[in-house]
Amino acid sequence: MLVVDMSTVPKKFVIKPFRAHCQMDKEQAQNIWKSLSSAVTEIYNKNASLLSFEELYRNAYNLVLHKHGDMLYEGVQDTVYTRLRSVAEQVAVCPDNQLLQEVCEQWKQHQVTMIMVRDILMYMDRTYVPQNKKMAVYDLGLWAFRETIARHGQVRDRLRKLLLENIRDERLGRLIDHNCMKCALYMLSELGIDSSNVYEEEFEVYFLKETCQFYRSESHLFLSQNTCPDYLKKVESRICEEMQRVPNYLHANTRPKLRHIVETELISAHTPALIESKKSGFCDLLRQSEEKMADITRMYALCFQVPATLDLLRSALHEHVRAAGQLLLNDEMKDPVVLLRSLLALREKYDNVVRNAFRGENIAQKKVKEAFESVINADTRCASSLVAYIDELMRSGLKGAAEGEVECELEKVIIIFRYLHDKDVFEVLYKQYLAKRLLNQRSISSEAERQMLVKLKRECGYQYTTKLEGMITDIRFSRGAMEKYNTHRDEKKMNEVDVKTARAASCDIDVTMLTAGYWPIHPAIPCVVPDVAASASESFKNFYLKQHTGRKLTWLTSSGTAELKAIFSDVAKHELTVSTYQMCILILFNALDFGEELTMQSITDATKIPHNDLRRHLISLCTPKYRILLKRSKGKGFSSNDKLRVNNSFASKLRRVRVPLVAMKELSTHPNSSHSVPAAIEEDRRHLCEATVVRIMKARKQAQHNDLIAEVTRQLSQRFHPQPQFIKKCIESLLEREYLERNASDARLYVYLA
Repeated sequence: MLVVDMSTVPKKFVIKPFRAHCQMDKEQAQNIWKSLSSAVTEIYNKNASLLSFEELYRNAYNLVLHKHGDMLYEGVQDTVYTRLRSVAEQVAVCPDNQLLQEVCEQWKQHQVTMIMVRDILMYMDRTYVPQNKKMAVYDLGLWAFRETIARHGQVRDRLRKLLLENIRDERLGRLIDHNCMKCALYMLSELGIDSSNVYEEEFEVYFLKETCQFYRSESHLFLSQNTCPDYLKKVESRICEEMQRVPNYLHANTRPKLRHIVETELISAHTPALIESKKSGFCDLLRQSEEKMADITRMYALCFQVPATLDLLRSALHEHVRAAGQLLLNDEMKDPVVLLRSLLALREKYDNVVRNAFRGENIAQKKVKEAFESVINADTRCASSLVAYIDELMRSGLKGAAEGEVECELEKVIIIFRYLHDKDVFEVLYKQYLAKRLLNQRSISSEAERQMLVKLKRECGYQYTTKLEGMITDIRFSRGAMEKYNTHRDEKKMNEVDVKTARAASCDIDVTMLTAGYWPIHPAIPCVVPDVAASASESFKNFYLKQHTGRKLTWLTSSGTAELKAIFSDVAKHELTVSTYQMCILILFNALDFGEELTMQSITDATKIPHNDLRRHLISLCTPKYRILLKRSKGKGFSSNDKLRVNNSFASKLRRVRVPLVAMKELSTHPNSSHSVPAAIEEDRRHLCEATVVRIMKARKQAQHNDLIAEVTRQLSQRFHPQPQFIKKCIESLLEREYLERNASDARLYVYLA
């Protein structure tokens, strides 16, 4: 038998004849639409489970495919409209207490229906709608719902009124249905199609207006009945509530508009009143900043949300700090040290306010700095008070302080120093106080003195502290020189034949060498010192000049102290610490008999002490507390014929008695005596300004008037802040002395003359 394998036989390729396209007629299309219309009705009636969505989709597909899209689109539109009109009549007759819930219920049902219809008509949405520029099926449903229900004459205004009343109730503390609110408002938001913002037009505009009126009324009433801190807490709470309202049921786009209105009505509108209020206002909070820091922080945080109000707050801070500082300065009788401590406490207080309440912002720091500069530079009193405060620290204030505490105290001083414009006044006064501390050995820490100079150098440059450092160097050098001299003197005494006679004929001497130009001491004509002191002085001078050739020593007998052993009676024996002039006066009485007197004129002739200095030292020796000398005439004044004798009945509980000098009026150094710059400093400023102008012009050869003023001000600002008028006078002086000349064609252009 023959078997054929059919799998190896090739198949024939057969082309079937073209089958003509069978066009769906209008009657068939009508029948299909009736089934689709019935399906839409069933979906509205919640009977979608009985339908075959695959079949419905195929029917809609065929209608569109066979060019019956118009029939399908218009039919769906009519069906949806017809259905929603009946729903609208049902919603319109609902009472107010059920309207919101009914609208939300119908909206949810309409959404579900339109989603199903959209799925059935998906092919029409993809082809027919864009080709014919129609509205998508779901959007068609939204548009129909908006026109028939949302804007129904008996629904539109009632719905808006209910929404606004619910929000007002919630603001007044009542509970409302957040779900219904969210549903209704999101419905309005979704109904905004074809460039129409239904949410804004139907609700948001009215809501924002209502919000503005509500908070305007509430804020005025609450502020009139409560304190500023209570109002701030209320505002903080209200802003929190309004911002929480957005995620609860409002649209996200409402947030910035709502925040702006709330901040305007609650913060901006009342910031001036909160600042100026005499009862618990911002200034009152600043006065009690230690206890009210939380309230100040809250006020800044609220104003921070409205930048325009921050300037008002900062300006109020500036004015308050300036007024508080001026109040301290107005007390003319306040001790300079107490004044400086008060200023430091004030600065620390408001520095804490800026750091904690104002979050350390730079602008607030600048405002406080400007306020302190205004106070401290009102006159020269703060400069002299600062010097007096440093003097008190160096004499006793830093005693027993650890290294960290010393650094902290000096840093506080430097902060006040930075505020000073007249740093040259400070320099002159500081030099005087430093000289007294060093010469009288009253400084408790040489290391603290050096630390202070290091800080001053860092602030003003090395030239500012050159002389001050030279003064400390002189003291250190003097100690070394005295050690060498004492060793030399002891060796010399050992070689004396009669040691007792040598000791009796000499006295101990302690010399401090001061470099001319460093110290604020003007050389005076030396007085006639006792022979013993003169011999010791000559011995030191010879020794010193052998060690340092080419130098010249000038004795400053107007300064210095001496220790004398005084025997007033068999029982009254004391060691007196007196000035050099007082020593010279008292030694004269050793050559007199008991009870014998000297006239003031004879003392002047014997000692050559200047008249004014002699009167001052005699008054000090005749004071009731230290009556070492007795004056025959009564009264405080002294004349050339007044006679004095030793008070042999002088008595004191102390063996070592220090006789202080009566105070001398020094207008240039006393903090409370004058608020103007001393004449000597004014003269120094003039010379410094002229030198600066010449230096600048020498480098530039020519300069415009304004440029020259600006550059001179910049270079002198480390020592003092010159006024333009002051600089102009210096320039005029230089023009007269032909250091400069004006340009022939431009009078405001200066030319340097070599």
